[in-house]
Order: sequence, then structure tokens, then C-alpha cells
Amino acid sequence: MLLTIDAGNTNVVFGLFEGDTKRCQWRAATRTDRTADEYAALLTQWLTLEGLTPSSIKNVVIASVVPRLLRDLRLLSEKVFRCRPMVVGEEGIALGIEVKYRKDEIGSDRLADAIAAHVTYKGPLIVIDFGTATTFNVVDENGNYCGGAIAPGVNLTLEALHAAAAKLPRITIEEPKRTIGLDTVSAMNSGIYWGYIGLIEGLTARIKAELGLTSKIKVVATGGLAPLFAHGTKVVDHVDPDLTLRGLVEIFRRNARAASKT
Repeated sequence: MLLTIDAGNTNVVFGLFEGDTKRCQWRAATRTDRTADEYAALLTQWLTLEGLTPSSIKNVVIASVVPRLLRDLRLLSEKVFRCRPMVVGEEGIALGIEVKYRKDEIGSDRLADAIAAHVTYKGPLIVIDFGTATTFNVVDENGNYCGGAIAPGVNLTLEALHAAAAKLPRITIEEPKRTIGLDTVSAMNSGIYWGYIGLIEGLTARIKAELGLTSKIKVVATGGLAPLFAHGTKVVDHVDPDLTLRGLVEIFRRNARAASKT
């Protein structure tokens, strides 16, 4: 089985795949002081709950936007799973696509999203990933990564409001029943929710117009908050929560095929 690791600024997501089938998925809060032994303890417990052992995992592929995590994730792979992990973005790792973006600045999770979206949905695409940042990623009809836009993530914006304004509480975002709030919490919820709907609709419209593909381009949303925001707008065509992990599977597969031919 293949272990995929998507190490983001807020969470580290582990997915276990058998071929194209996701067997299970686990999530841990991102902590740069967490050691390889701590990851090993977590994963061993999770695997045991699924009736599996570390020996079930034969390969590991990692995408990380937090450089300080990589050392311990590598050690985890080598000590516990007895394999050298494939790290997306490192020299020698083939993506099978052209990246029209500064390569030392592009997040490996954005590339995984683009690859999985093209494999699944074809055609020109806008992929919106609701993470610590909300990213808009443009994929052409051949699957090439064409750039995009980065906005503050929803939870980051909520935390900034709470931290900067003494009388604004910390809230959990949900779809509001009305736009005009009658108290602070409902007013904040409305402003953030409908504000982000406006962001989604405005940016996708501008991207489509810039590409001249207003009617042809499809919009795919991923990330934990994707279903919530997709429900509030008609511009999202597909919600796909496993996009990043499936992209890592595809990247691993492409490199494994290339290695077998050499």
C-alpha cells in the first residue's frame, strides 16, 4: 500500500491507498516540534485500529509546504516503513506537466491538485483549494499548470478579526440564514461567508474572462470548507475532498512507471 502525506500549514493529512482505492485517512495538527517518533506512534495506533501494521505500507509520497516538517517525515518513512519517500518538488521527481510558474515558489499541494483535477475532470480547469490560504489554480486543457491567485484562508481571516478587534469573538463559520446580521456573531458569519462567496465568484469570473474561456472552463473545489462554500454559489461544478491525496498517488505512479522503463 502507498502512504500519501500532505503536510500543510494547519494540518498534516495522511492517506492510505491500495491502487486507486483510499483505505483510510487521518489528520494531525501541524506542529513543527513533532518528532518522527511521535508521528510513528500516531500512525501505528491508527493502523492498528484498521487491522493493519506498518509492514502493510511499501511506499511513501510526501507533499509539504512546511520545510521544517520534512526531516521528521523522512525519518518516519525510513525508520518505520523501511523506504525512502518520494518528495514532490525535489530534483528528479517528474510531474508529467509543464509548470508555468516560478518553480521554487509553487506549493507541491497546488501541483498535486492540478494533476488530480486534470486526470479526473479533463478540460481547462480552475481548482480552488480551501486551506490555510485559499488558492485558485489554473490548469489548461493539456493538464499544464498555468498559475493562479492566493487569498487569505477563511479560518485565518476569522482569527485575524478576533485578534485585531477586542469586541469581536472567535466564531465557527457556517452558511448564514440571512445576510443582515442582528448580533455580532451573525454579522461576522454573514460578512465572512458571503464575502468569500463574492471572492470565489469574482476571481473565477476574472480568470475565465482573462483566458477567454467563460463557458468552457470547469471549477473544482477541494479542502475542508469546500462543501460549505460550494453550497452558496453556482460557479463550483465539482467538490472533491480527496483531490490533493489522489494527486500524490498519480505523481507516485508516473515516477514509478518512468523508473520501470530505465
